[in-house]
Amino acid sequence: MAEGPPDAERPPLRSAPAPAPTDAELIERSVLEPERFAVLFDRHAAGVHRYLGRRVGELADDLLSETFLIAFRRRASYRADHVDVRPWLLGIATNLVHGHVRSERRRYRLLARTAAEPVSTGPISGDSDDRLTAHALRRPLADALAGLKVRDRDVLLLFAYGQLSYEEIAAALDIPVGTVRSRLNRARRQTRAALGTTTSPFEEIR
Repeated sequence: MAEGPPDAERPPLRSAPAPAPTDAELIERSVLEPERFAVLFDRHAAGVHRYLGRRVGELADDLLSETFLIAFRRRASYRADHVDVRPWLLGIATNLVHGHVRSERRRYRLLARTAAEPVSTGPISGDSDDRLTAHALRRPLADALAGLKVRDRDVLLLFAYGQLSYEEIAAALDIPVGTVRSRLNRARRQTRAALGTTTSPFEEIR
């Protein structure tokens, strides 16, 4: 049996690459090394922008920049044991939407006037992002969204557009999980009533 090469001729063992830092680790390190915060933008900007775009349309670009600016300024007070980074960012974005409630409501009213296709009344499944966007652009669901109380619409759209769990929504908005459930149930009842059906497109989609 042929012997292997002498130790001096063997290639050096390659160490496994270090794992990428988690979001929470990046925030912690960015307190002393601010440039690290840019990685969080790369990871989450698209998702936050998509959520904002569905709520306020063309204002999303400005609110996206403001969301990350506020997050950067608050990074030293971020607590990973309280909320994950994505819900934290969406919570900031949601609070910014509150300053543009009239714009959001006008957007839904406009969509309701221009939408012509009928609304499917079954729960959304499959590619929920694409199908939910299609539903939100149709009448009378757009009217229903415009008519919701802001706090109920926040919970409903963080669930549907932000794809957050009840617990994540509670952390993002700093409210109890029970409050999330009651607001979500109320918002679903209103959308069902607006559609005149027993099923809302905003039923469980995960």
